[in-house]
Amino acid sequence: MLLLQNTRIASENSPVLLERDVLIVEGKIQEIGKNLPTPEGTRVIDARGRVLMPGMFDAHVHFRAPGFENKETITTGSEAAINGGITGVVMMPNTRPALDSATAVDNVLENAKHRSRIPVYTSGCVTKNREGKELAEIEGMRALGVKMLTDDGDTTSDPAVLLRAMQYATEFGMFFASHCEVPELAGPRALNEGVMSYRLGIKGSPACAEEIIIDRDIRLARAAGAHVHIQHVSSKLGMETIRWWKSRGDVRVTAEVAPHHLLFTDEHIGDYDTNYKMNPPLRTQADCDALLEGLIEGVFDLIATDHAPHTPFEKAQDFVSAPNGITGLDTALVSLYHYFVEPGKFGWDLVVKRYSAEPRRLMGLPVPTIEVGQEANCVLFDTAAETTFTKEFMKSKSQNTPFINQTLKGSVDMVILGSEILLER
Repeated sequence: MLLLQNTRIASENSPVLLERDVLIVEGKIQEIGKNLPTPEGTRVIDARGRVLMPGMFDAHVHFRAPGFENKETITTGSEAAINGGITGVVMMPNTRPALDSATAVDNVLENAKHRSRIPVYTSGCVTKNREGKELAEIEGMRALGVKMLTDDGDTTSDPAVLLRAMQYATEFGMFFASHCEVPELAGPRALNEGVMSYRLGIKGSPACAEEIIIDRDIRLARAAGAHVHIQHVSSKLGMETIRWWKSRGDVRVTAEVAPHHLLFTDEHIGDYDTNYKMNPPLRTQADCDALLEGLIEGVFDLIATDHAPHTPFEKAQDFVSAPNGITGLDTALVSLYHYFVEPGKFGWDLVVKRYSAEPRRLMGLPVPTIEVGQEANCVLFDTAAETTFTKEFMKSKSQNTPFINQTLKGSVDMVILGSEILLER
């Protein structure tokens, strides 16, 4: 038994934090109230000033298994998630081999059962080997519980193939997540086309390379009667395009934004710092401001990190040659608090809604709440503490993040899932 005294409970439905005691017995929340009695044998924690909220859920992560375990494994990726207050994730299928069949998906899910302390789900490919030509083994993956289909890492280039996939898989209750990019326009640079690309002498990737496919894939979903989810939106016009389509009400479209696209601009790249190289690339402050507006307004249904680990050797290459990607699981919740909640730009209710509840709804999963009778799935967050993201602190196998060795306000103090305390500082 565990009694958290004087904690402040955060909910997606209210900006007000309720100061209450919370009693957890055998993995379930048994009682919530003020000045609760302490049953014999109960461990008591004075959580005064700390925030108790449901565990976060990240619907866009790359755990690199199988095929790239030198970057990340299911074990290290899931431990990084726990370290950041995240109690469930959805893996992307751009592994080697790609997750384009029942056999490949089954192998990953079986490994996850033995190698992760949190639920790990996976998406499946739209096309075989993500090549954009033939449909993947969609029915076999659906039978194993796959809900999300995506060729993430690349756009499904042939619109006729994608339309056919949408028409087929929608009948089975599946949806499509779109990595939006015209490769001929974007190129391999992963640097926004603008003043900074000119200054660094690197040919940039224009935002329209992303925006064209955002519009294309939503139009295809409308034609097929499908649900399309737009991944890692990075531009103002991309956000406005999604807002316009949502306002029409004749197509089901959801969208996500990553913390790094809210926080950083191409100006942060400075002297070719590859920790700021990602795809889609960091854009301008005007884009950041618009994305934040879209998140608060609800144009973006969820926050997702696009956690993309790479080895130090890979990221030590020159800017054009280095791979795209940033890790995010260790850092997301603390950075959201430091840059947005603590300064009052949005509240804990938005964090819970967009990074815990809505990602689970997207996947058709139960949504945890801090209520009597619910299974314990919660994070205790200390707003008065600080976190320094040293290599020793990080649980991801890779540390390709701009936050390395930085100190931010806030700390994930405890993560509870059922009857197990997964993390305690």
